[in-house]
Amino acid sequence: MSLTVAVQMDPIQAIRIAGDTTFALLLEAQARGHRLIYYTPDRLSLQGRRVTARVQDLSVQDVEGAHASLGEIRRVDLAEADVVLMRQDPPFDMAYVTATHILERLPASTLVVNDPREVRNAPEKLFVLDFPELMPPTLISRDKAEIEAFRAEHGTVVMKPLHGHGGAAVFRVSERDPNFGSMFDLFSATFREAWVIQRFLEKITEGDKRIILVDGEPMGAINRVPAVNDIRSNMVRGGAAAASDLTEREREICATIGPELRRRGLILVGIDVIDGHLTEINVTSPTGIRAIRRLGGPDLAVSVWDAIERRLAARGA
Repeated sequence: MSLTVAVQMDPIQAIRIAGDTTFALLLEAQARGHRLIYYTPDRLSLQGRRVTARVQDLSVQDVEGAHASLGEIRRVDLAEADVVLMRQDPPFDMAYVTATHILERLPASTLVVNDPREVRNAPEKLFVLDFPELMPPTLISRDKAEIEAFRAEHGTVVMKPLHGHGGAAVFRVSERDPNFGSMFDLFSATFREAWVIQRFLEKITEGDKRIILVDGEPMGAINRVPAVNDIRSNMVRGGAAAASDLTEREREICATIGPELRRRGLILVGIDVIDGHLTEINVTSPTGIRAIRRLGGPDLAVSVWDAIERRLAARGA
């Protein structure tokens, strides 16, 4: 079947296609004969019950610097699209939340990936707390006394913003770290929401595994190892990726969370696992598909589109 696929993303001209999961999804959609239309989140509108966007026809090719060709801007009713890919990057701020509210108003005949209601209801560092038995000890708070008590109990911790992304503002804090007071003041002035405080996992030096689940099933993984003198494994922070298989414990984690992901309509999810501990469930704009493929793994864009087409077929039936 030929579908009309709308992609809501950050400016496509600025992406680095070698590692961009959204671009991988677009290449596969085009290869299947689907029609692509593109818009940035600021071109999304709601008037009455109509969700519209000022879009451009899009064609893609796997050539850096010449990867996207765009048509003229025109206004369309997004209810005419079969699929909307909600793929703008975090931060998960009120602009992001507003976009979920708008896309939620599309009719059931338009499949939004991932489901905007469930994206809104599953903030990545909070949703994971539905599975405390899989996690390291974790506190969500901005109360200094609570944080100090948690540090006293668990020793060295990681502190990070609740709605942060890409490894930004992630700090290791020891039990008696003399910088804690200043760090607390900095976080208090910078972030209005609570923060994540999590027991530090020493084996982060061996890697932080990104596992991609498609419709609740684990389909591929890479292990991201931090650079020297850094605890952050994110590739945008200098982490190095290597091909990886899943351990028995990681398969157990996936089997535990998979049914809930499927129930929520979270088709493409990336989870982070350190030393057998689940630390995040990424549902907004998870990445890793191109890295897995580059390192000899499967092309998970194929799996994602197979899952999308199955969902649409089931709705039609």
